[in-house]
Amino acid sequence: MSARASEGYPEGPTERDRWILARRGLRNRVDPESAVGAVLETEPNEDGRPEPVATLFLANRECPWRCLMCDLWKNTTEEPVAPGAIVAQIRKALENLPPARRIKLYNSGSFFDRAAIPFADYAGIAGLVAPFERVIVESHPALVGEASLRFRDLLSPGLEVAMGLETVHPDILPRLNKRMDLRRFEQAAAFLRREGIAVRAFVLLGLPFLPPAEALEWTRRSIEFAFGCGATAVSIVPTRPGNGALEALRERGEFRPPSISDLETALAAGLELRRGRVFADLWNLEEFRRCGACFEPRRRRLTAMNLGQRAEPPVTCPSCGGES
Repeated sequence: MSARASEGYPEGPTERDRWILARRGLRNRVDPESAVGAVLETEPNEDGRPEPVATLFLANRECPWRCLMCDLWKNTTEEPVAPGAIVAQIRKALENLPPARRIKLYNSGSFFDRAAIPFADYAGIAGLVAPFERVIVESHPALVGEASLRFRDLLSPGLEVAMGLETVHPDILPRLNKRMDLRRFEQAAAFLRREGIAVRAFVLLGLPFLPPAEALEWTRRSIEFAFGCGATAVSIVPTRPGNGALEALRERGEFRPPSISDLETALAAGLELRRGRVFADLWNLEEFRRCGACFEPRRRRLTAMNLGQRAEPPVTCPSCGGES
């Protein structure tokens, strides 16, 4: 186990907040009356059957945590949106999407953050998602609790909560500034399971301060931990530059983005565990492209592995030698 010490990156959470904020760029312009995005995805359910999923990226206030690797703040508002705005966003987005069986409501933060989505909006949201079989929301483990049960009790569909585990590396998890430890994740997952709420986890591939040669091993360990906490699905998220903080670490040799080949290997390793569904996050995969000759075949391979939940034949490329 090794993690590089950083001379310039602060060790205290308050100082880390300032360091991260000082390196940010500008936010994108966000309309609080419309979702930032809405797409139709296909994802296998717990039985392995592919199902259409309506995925909505809601316009909302920024998360109160300042995680080192996060770039979601770019598409957030500086102030909480008005009561009823989230309901209106969901209604408008669903009018323009084909039918689906499941729905993801992702708000660039925590659904159970009361300053982001007020309790008064829960009933309206529940009414709009009533036709679905399952509703998937995201939350920081610290906010899992009463609000989760209040929303669940209004729903006709089943509820699933996705939480960022990120990594089980004992030295790097605190440095990510998430202000969460593994015990907190375990407790939140156990609470959700006791209450009949499904658990999904996000795990990072390619950590700052970690030698690239160790990236796959720590991603695999993190996937195993998530399944051990009762997660039924784990999404592998390649750590993306673009938030200013990671660029600063990259310049100092303390961060290297993973390659698409790394993501393929991590997904295959997760699927080999056969403990639950494992997905590679393909959002903006182009950012990780290193070879134009094999990018599309690799994207197709990852998509097929996500859908089939089994390893596919590797892509060979004479241009890059398979290291894209």
